[in-house]
Amino acid sequence: MIGENVRAPGRRQGGVVAAVLVVALVMLVTGAWCWLDPASFAAATNWPEHEHFLHDAGAFQMGIGITLVGALWWRDVLAVVLAGAVFTNALHAVNHVVDSGLGGRPTDPWAIGLVALIALAGLVVRVRALRRIAAERS
Repeated sequence: MIGENVRAPGRRQGGVVAAVLVVALVMLVTGAWCWLDPASFAAATNWPEHEHFLHDAGAFQMGIGITLVGALWWRDVLAVVLAGAVFTNALHAVNHVVDSGLGGRPTDPWAIGLVALIALAGLVVRVRALRRIAAERS
């Protein structure tokens, strides 16, 4: 449940949850803008217009946003960081496919995609273990 993992006896955690949600929203919106419209983002922020760099920056910002939201949703830190790694590396691999004419090596999407798959395998194993532990406690 959202917020369940941030409860602490005798402390108000609503402000923490609110801060995480605001930061997550900022990271997701900014990252999506950077990824979907890099030219507009570059113009608005006075950054150099390097499409691939901005696509990657957007992927990583959105990955941070996903990880922040995941931290409110899941109690397990390993599941949270693995989910963030899956999202970020998968989108990063997509960037290298879409932006292949902008530089890099032909092997980049495969190498980065492999990292995403390794993180996904870790996430699947972790979620199964958590389910098994929960079933044993019931």
